[in-house]
Amino acid sequence: MPLANTRFLAFVGTYTSKTDSKGIYAFEFDPDSGKLTAKGVAAETHDPSWVLVHPNGKFAYAANEGGKESMITAFAIDANSTKLTQLNQVSALGQDPCHLSFDKSGKYLFAANYSSGNVVVFPILADGKLGEHTANVKDAATPGPNKERQEGPHAHWVEASPDNRFVFVSDLGLDALLSYHFDAAKGTLTPNDPPLAKLAPGAGPRHAAFSPDGRLVYVVSELNSTVTAFGYDSTKGTLHELQVASTLPKDFHGRNDTAEIAVHPSGRWLFASNRGHDTIAVFSIDPATGKLNAAGDFPAGGKEPRHFAIDPTGRFLLAENQNSNTIVVFHIDVSKGSLVQASQVADIPSPVNLAFLPNR
Repeated sequence: MPLANTRFLAFVGTYTSKTDSKGIYAFEFDPDSGKLTAKGVAAETHDPSWVLVHPNGKFAYAANEGGKESMITAFAIDANSTKLTQLNQVSALGQDPCHLSFDKSGKYLFAANYSSGNVVVFPILADGKLGEHTANVKDAATPGPNKERQEGPHAHWVEASPDNRFVFVSDLGLDALLSYHFDAAKGTLTPNDPPLAKLAPGAGPRHAAFSPDGRLVYVVSELNSTVTAFGYDSTKGTLHELQVASTLPKDFHGRNDTAEIAVHPSGRWLFASNRGHDTIAVFSIDPATGKLNAAGDFPAGGKEPRHFAIDPTGRFLLAENQNSNTIVVFHIDVSKGSLVQASQVADIPSPVNLAFLPNR
């Protein structure tokens, strides 16, 4: 439940290219009403397509897409002024980083470079700056059949397993979820055996999410609009497929690209965003098997919901609609999984990611 007089900060990443966006924007979020209050530009920076707040609440990191000039930027957070001050900026060592995450110790930052299909590990220094990379691995497997989108590897998501022993990469180009051994002392990655779990040809896996208990992994696939449920063997770092479910109603036949996926903290519900159908699809999760049952789809309140975030209380879902320049806040009915619009913030240029600072 929300705490009295608690307010959270939220930082929103945007695309600055071909828009009037300045970079990262700050908001204050009221977890009682779901209201977002704009606090202005937190940092001017180029195409911050993914923004991540460190668990210690002191630092934030942004993936700056820019082809061969792509960078990763470290910031210090001033919660009182809601401003981000750049600490340092390093080469992404690849093209178009689109997802960042931390290892479970908070000592390393993982970056997935989409266009070059590689994943890089950066140590986080005591002052929040990024140090010299400790790993740089290129995804390897047979590309999928979609010649336009799967001509090579395209790393789109990277995250450590709950026990920090493995790192998984969702690769859209290879139709695979790759598994790496992670050495948390050295910050290195080595392919697991087997090195990957394959998805359906042409699926185009984009993002993934672990269940709260760590027994399951759910992968949303951009190209065929599905969610694939996997059982997870934490001893071996391996996955076995349980189910494939569509994110779309049977009578929909238009263009659609799925984007984000998240499991509710209760473990009862899974959410996935549809771009084209412009909805948030909801599934109930069978507590015994981990399999999914469709529980409805809810209009995202705008066009192209590229990302959404569940607030730290688990009561609200915030959808960033890239092409309508809006963030729409939904109340989550935890008993039904349904979404009811609570509020909206308009005129946010090209919002594509939102990260909370929960410990204010």
